[in-house]
Amino acid sequence: MPKLEFDAIDRRLLDALQGEARLTNVELADRIGLSPSPCLRRVKILEREGVIQGYRATLDRRKLGLALTVFVGVKVERHRDEEATAFQQAMRAVPEVVACHLISGEHDFLLEVVVASLEAYEDFLLGTLLKLPGVSDVRSNFAIRMVKPPGPLPLDHLPG
Repeated sequence: MPKLEFDAIDRRLLDALQGEARLTNVELADRIGLSPSPCLRRVKILEREGVIQGYRATLDRRKLGLALTVFVGVKVERHRDEEATAFQQAMRAVPEVVACHLISGEHDFLLEVVVASLEAYEDFLLGTLLKLPGVSDVRSNFAIRMVKPPGPLPLDHLPG
């Protein structure tokens, strides 16, 4: 896959959309200093190339009753690659898992799990996670408070 090149306009466009994805094309074009037609063309190219993967609202977990965030380290038996692949597929289908990373170190995967309560986490742990084949170790770390919410990606390093 060839490496994409990004110019100053692409960086401004991506930065603006990360901050406010609901901008109209006219507002976006005005904000980045481009006329609407070329602005829309650039957005469509970035979407087609997969740089812009989608648009979504950021929701307040606590106001939705999802007060508990747990970071879960999971070790999967690596005797068969099928188990690791099956685990990854299972994580994509579990709504409580809002992020899943393949990692190096003590565990194989790091999950970010969002649930309403400790009881809901127990249900997830015992009813879902520990029932998956190949799971050999689980370590749970409970978030006390979110210090910095997920934010925009740093764009200063983009090739161009």
